[in-house]
Amino acid sequence: MSVTLGLDYGTNSVRALLVRCRDGKELGSGVVTYPSGEAGVLLDRRQSHLARQHPGDYLEAMKQAVAEALRQAKLSDPSFEAAQVIGMGVDTTGSSPMPVNAQNEALGMLPEFRDDLDAQCWLWKDHTSHEEAAQITALAREHRPHFVAKCGNTYSSEWFWSKIWHCQKVAPKVFAAAHSWVEIADWIPSVLAGAQRPEDIVRGVCAAGHKALYHDSWGGLPDKEFLTLLDPALADLRDRLYAQAYDASTPAGNLCEAWARQLGLPVGIPIAIGEFDVHYGAIGCGVDEGTLVKVIGTSTCDCVVVPVDKETADIPGICGIVKGSILPGYDAIEAGQSAVGDIFKWWVEGVCSESPEAHARLTQEAAALRPGESGLLALDWNNGNRTVLVDQRLTGLLLGQTLSTTAAEIYRALIEATAFGARAILERIESYGVKIERIVCAGGIAEKNPMLMQIYADVTGREMLVAQSSQACALGAAVAASVLAGPDKGGHASFKAAQDAMTGIQDVSYTRNPESGRVYDQLYTLYGQLHDQFGDVGNPPLGHVMKELLTLKEQQRNLA
Repeated sequence: MSVTLGLDYGTNSVRALLVRCRDGKELGSGVVTYPSGEAGVLLDRRQSHLARQHPGDYLEAMKQAVAEALRQAKLSDPSFEAAQVIGMGVDTTGSSPMPVNAQNEALGMLPEFRDDLDAQCWLWKDHTSHEEAAQITALAREHRPHFVAKCGNTYSSEWFWSKIWHCQKVAPKVFAAAHSWVEIADWIPSVLAGAQRPEDIVRGVCAAGHKALYHDSWGGLPDKEFLTLLDPALADLRDRLYAQAYDASTPAGNLCEAWARQLGLPVGIPIAIGEFDVHYGAIGCGVDEGTLVKVIGTSTCDCVVVPVDKETADIPGICGIVKGSILPGYDAIEAGQSAVGDIFKWWVEGVCSESPEAHARLTQEAAALRPGESGLLALDWNNGNRTVLVDQRLTGLLLGQTLSTTAAEIYRALIEATAFGARAILERIESYGVKIERIVCAGGIAEKNPMLMQIYADVTGREMLVAQSSQACALGAAVAASVLAGPDKGGHASFKAAQDAMTGIQDVSYTRNPESGRVYDQLYTLYGQLHDQFGDVGNPPLGHVMKELLTLKEQQRNLA
């Protein structure tokens, strides 16, 4: 028996999954929440857009998760031995960069920076860099329009250069101490491989291409002349980053002796290149041309692949078109919504002060409502808009409340808002000639909430399928590891062969109810009007209202 290990680093926890290569059977898994902060996230009340993580949490939680996965695998199959693990892969959130020293040590793990939020990992949903993102966008549009054309024509505050530049402005001591900056998607595999210097890290094109303006056609990262327009310090940093980024056909390295001993795994097994969770999740869902994979979690990411021999037009408002960022030989299109599950959690556990179990009750009550019955309409921007407006300073909106509005009605309206946002993404991608024939959804919400899935089918008019694995991201990382291990070790000769053997789709599917669909078409028209006007692409533009409210909020909190 040959087995691979997938490590899935989410927003709040890490999951370790052991998968049998010949058929994708999941032998054992372990999930460990990061110990620091609130559910693993370091926050600052004075800065509502700040979200950081302690790098040490990634390593400690990994050891516990792998140990639990090994224990479960032995229980499920007594013939299993750790020596049968032939490879491992890692996916993470992103863009989640962090500063490291010349020895590839995370600054946040050093005594002098342990309590400094700016020295930690800057988590994907940290939006403190919105001003820098706007400046990067403006300068790129003027001086290097081709840079942003490949990432939707707008650079985001969630991404690599915005965060590093903001750190340079607000935490010069941290910036000066950083020899380099590394995405956790690259850093964790490098640690497992025993890399002693940032220069030894094998960087993945997934993070580089989607978040760091990397593209082969202009020589990799942005040129120093452009970076000097932003800040000479960024131009100087470029020399300490990387010159080349790689797709999943290249390993990140091999498991070093020290980490093999700590994890109880064989020394020298290949480590797949680091990718973001949704990209390996797409592989775990069996992505191929014509399939859109939607990973629904705290946020939602959408991925589509197109063979590189087919020309793909630049698409405004998406998160990038990057060769090889999912599958070698394919261009990958990424889009997404900055909050989905987080919106539902905010409403139920934050505003309503209910326990997590209340989601089931509110779902049941909301399912009894007809489309449009509540008279409510919402914008799903509680954490900004990632696609298609790419503006993290936009905020949520709920319209139509009365004195009789119920918690369940609002819960349903928020779900509908995320479905409308999903439809806007679909329409944007298809309007640029990319055909989408089926949608495969993954994540706990897709499995556990049939009402949400039916609403998505009704709103989009598309059949919604559900991935066979509830752990598609970790599975995708394990699939990549099986390809790198190769058939001689019991793995696979190609990604196609590995996906055919190890991934699948559940029997359940959701199709549009024509009557509900007609009502949702009317609501979507109204949603579009709110979307465009508050998104500053309609007439009159109203986005300034949201942003002025945010500015006032920040000013008052800073007085506290």
